[in-house]
Amino acid sequence: MGINWEQDVICHADGRCRCGWCGHDADYVRYHDEEWGVPEFDGRKLYEKLTLDTFQAGLSWLVILKKRAHFRRAFAGFDLEKVARFDEADVHRLMQDAGIVRNRAKIEAAIVNARVILEHGGPEWFSRWLWNFVDGQPLNPRFGSRAQVPDSTPLSERIAREMKRRGFRFCGPVIVYAFMQAVGMSNDHLLSCHRHDAVAQMAP
Repeated sequence: MGINWEQDVICHADGRCRCGWCGHDADYVRYHDEEWGVPEFDGRKLYEKLTLDTFQAGLSWLVILKKRAHFRRAFAGFDLEKVARFDEADVHRLMQDAGIVRNRAKIEAAIVNARVILEHGGPEWFSRWLWNFVDGQPLNPRFGSRAQVPDSTPLSERIAREMKRRGFRFCGPVIVYAFMQAVGMSNDHLLSCHRHDAVAQMAP
């Protein structure tokens, strides 16, 4: 689950060393440099990344990254109000859409999760609720090697339990930790990665 670490860091032709999971694929490198670990506070974007991490379960993140534009079209730009109104006809439509990952349980989870967020107060609530788990400040564990990066943590287990209690689906502790890494709740860039210090300085 989450990012597949094949080696600690890779040093590229531009002279920058990056977390080894991004390899040399241009889309992966761009995602690593521009998005992964950057603190995200926009509730709609948090919902989008949670949904994509849900779909990524059991697959390579690169598969989802390559399909992200199509996911956005299929899920109405991850507009919470629109997705929450999806019905069985929409589920059937999505199950026929080869541009996304056609998994009924994950599709239904995306719809239910949108409804849960709206029931509790909407995207602003979702952002506040999530970031309260880290007191509004990204964690900075300062990992030196991939072997130190966990699949889940006691905190991700706690968040997963709370999400389940509130009605969220498909949000186990491993998925939640991958989500925390992606949205910058935990800065898991390795210390030798050129993005670690830059991301650390983005903390509000």
